[in-house]
Amino acid sequence: MGTDRFAVPVLEAIIDSEAELLCVITQPDRPSGRKLKLTPSPIKEVALGHGLTIYQPKRVREKEFVDDVLRKLAPDVVVVTAFGQILPEEILNLPPQGCINLHPSLLPKYRGAAPIQRAIMNGETETGVTVMFMDVGEDTGDIIIQEKIPIELSDSSEIMSQKLSDLAAELTLKALRLAQKGTLPRQVQDEREVSYAPKLSKEDGHIDWAKSALEIHNLIRGTIPWPGAYTTFGESKPLKIWESHLTGTPSGDPPGTIIEVLADGGILVATGDRELLITTVQPASKARMIARDFANGYRLKAGDAFL
Repeated sequence: MGTDRFAVPVLEAIIDSEAELLCVITQPDRPSGRKLKLTPSPIKEVALGHGLTIYQPKRVREKEFVDDVLRKLAPDVVVVTAFGQILPEEILNLPPQGCINLHPSLLPKYRGAAPIQRAIMNGETETGVTVMFMDVGEDTGDIIIQEKIPIELSDSSEIMSQKLSDLAAELTLKALRLAQKGTLPRQVQDEREVSYAPKLSKEDGHIDWAKSALEIHNLIRGTIPWPGAYTTFGESKPLKIWESHLTGTPSGDPPGTIIEVLADGGILVATGDRELLITTVQPASKARMIARDFANGYRLKAGDAFL
């Protein structure tokens, strides 16, 4: 069971494994683009390419689907990642080896919808993937396998998502091999270590230039591609910031002040503690561009400010 692109390496790993893949269950096709054309999920596209049996129930919990499809298939184990629907207890108890979920965090840390983004925004230096037994709670099930990877200062949410989805694929195969032997381990999550990663909102991307350069850099990395870190300039014109780099230079100007437009493409901006180099931006209704080209086009100069 999967829908989002994060689940693609997991599905591909199962396809290439010795496991018997009974079917793929994904969300119904959704309207997309300006013409609102019905578009299959990334998981459906992969499944179609391999000639797999595909089901797309509006609600996976519907009795007809559970009885006429899942019970007849009688799976030993159900693998779930980035699916997008809540599984009822009836489905969780159906496979003898359980329903296992791939969650991109080191549970019990960062339970919830946006673990990758929140970990980066909070300045974490490591994260990972947890394979767990699913239960009726939100990411509360017993841990089967867990593996860590570092978060580099240059890693955005997009980059980490790819790294973690590849790791999830590896751990899926480890879990399935253990399930085949009937030896899936269980480790209860430590409730004292719980933290949450709620879904992002547009407001989460707003930059407060009074914060430290590192905090702003983490916000920019963590909110790519959505909602994106943004500020305003001129008469409250919005500006999305796609890329930044830390400097070691203390900032003596008011936060948000443009210190210098550099010839090599960046804009130095004052923050709450030191200068931050902005290198790629996107004005409203425009394509991404080099920060210097943006500053030249909108005639921004040293002394102007982002708000």
